[in-house]
Order: sequence, then structure tokens, then C-alpha cells
Amino acid sequence: MTDETDALSLAYSPCPNDTYIFAALTNGLLENAPRVRVELEDIEKLNDSAALGRYELTKVSYGAIPYLTDRYRILRSGGALGRGCGPLLVAKPGTGTSLDDFREKLVAIPGERTTAFLLLQLALGVRPPVRAVRFDHIVRAVADGSVAAGLIIHESRFTYQDAGLVCVADMGAWWESVTDLPIPLGAILVRDDLDDARARTVDDAIARSLAFARSHEDAIVPYVREHAFEMNDDVMRKHIALYVNEFTDDLGPIGERAVEELFRRAQQARIVPAAAAPVFV
Repeated sequence: MTDETDALSLAYSPCPNDTYIFAALTNGLLENAPRVRVELEDIEKLNDSAALGRYELTKVSYGAIPYLTDRYRILRSGGALGRGCGPLLVAKPGTGTSLDDFREKLVAIPGERTTAFLLLQLALGVRPPVRAVRFDHIVRAVADGSVAAGLIIHESRFTYQDAGLVCVADMGAWWESVTDLPIPLGAILVRDDLDDARARTVDDAIARSLAFARSHEDAIVPYVREHAFEMNDDVMRKHIALYVNEFTDDLGPIGERAVEELFRRAQQARIVPAAAAPVFV
């Protein structure tokens, strides 16, 4: 990590997929790569910071991007798309067996502009009563009865059963069933004051950082573990395996189609601005 004044500001989450992807770039392990000043924030804080244009490079939810197209473009590398990796709606046993059972019950969500909440609204066809809760506190809120259900993301999908909860609905499975496309969860954005040539240089550096992680795991795992808090190594590695895939290397045409379809459906449901269109580097 560096604090030189000419370094680019870069923000991402402390989740293992992000720290795995960016470890080499962040820690100066790549030759001829841009220098970066790094901030780690929860995904909803990243969405809020992007709305203010705070960082030149930032991870955000795809659910937030329709509000950011006037100042950011989508990089092709480093994002989170995939199959079988969507948010889950979880609850205590006996409180409901389908999405419809929670249309009017209080649901904990990881943020108003997260992809998870966008998908829940699309699947339900309505906006249910919600309470924003930090993603890693949602399971606890459901277990202690503060909310009727919780929309979980990240590593919580590997641990919610330990709290005695059950999965009511899989938002990723719903998305795949109606679109036959991978689910766009999060992206790396570049601010519009960086020209395309610089943006492509950054995109290449992110792809090289990921390639370095795959071929030199021993060098980057300590950084990943440092930010994984109380997560055990098994969950950490499952998290990386689930969210880091071929779409992380490059969106590709299928990834682009998935993003465009998410925008289209969200606009048709009048959840996001009608004029927003994804802009890819």
C-alpha cells in the first residue's frame, strides 16, 4: 500500500473475494502497475461514497450503478458475477416457506442500493418493509427476532444455518430461472475524470493482480486473512471459490448481457432511473 500523492484512490470491501483480487496490486507486488491508496469499507458505505464521487476506483453493488452512470464507468475485471452465488432470504423455521409469506413482514437488508435488495424487489414485485442492517449483523438480527427475515450476502450464506435459520428463497436461483443469465452482484468502477487509456491500464492491472493471486496464493493469503476478521479459513476459501470466477477476469459478452438485463428489469419495475444505461470501459 502507498500514500504517494499521485496514487489513485481505490476502495473495496474487506470480504475475501475483494482482498484476494486486489492483494497484489494493493501491496505493490506487480511490476509497472498504477500506485493506489486503498480504503476498505462495507458495501453500502462503498455505494454511498460512490454517490459522492469520493474514489477514482471503487467496488459497488450493481444495484447502485444506475444512480452512478453520470460519473463512473464499469471496468471489465475485478467484479462479482456468477451462478449459484446470489443473496439468500433466511428466517427462523416455521415463520414462512416462500417469498410471498414475507411481503408484509420486516426484512433486514444489507443496504437500500445493494443488488440483493434490488433482486428482492424484482422477485416480490413490491417493496416490503425493510430495515438496513450491516451485512454481517443480519443473521443475528433474524435469530434474535428483531426482524422476520434477513437478506444475506457474502460469507453469511455459509454460516446462517449455524444460527438455526433456514433459507426461504435464493435470489440468484430466481434470477437465473427467469433470465438464464449469471447474476451481476458487484463491479469495479472508474471515475469519468480518468480517461479510457488510464482506465484500461487499471483494468489490466486488476486482471494481473488476480492472476498473481492464483499463482502465488502463499504471498497474498496473509493479507486476505488479515481482513477476514473472525472468519475461519474454510469459510474464507469457500467465499473466494464462489465469488471469484471467469467473470472476475473479464465480464465478457454474457456478463454484459446480464448487466443490461438487470438494468432493463429494474427500470421496467420503476425501481431505478429510466434513463440510466451501463457504460463499460
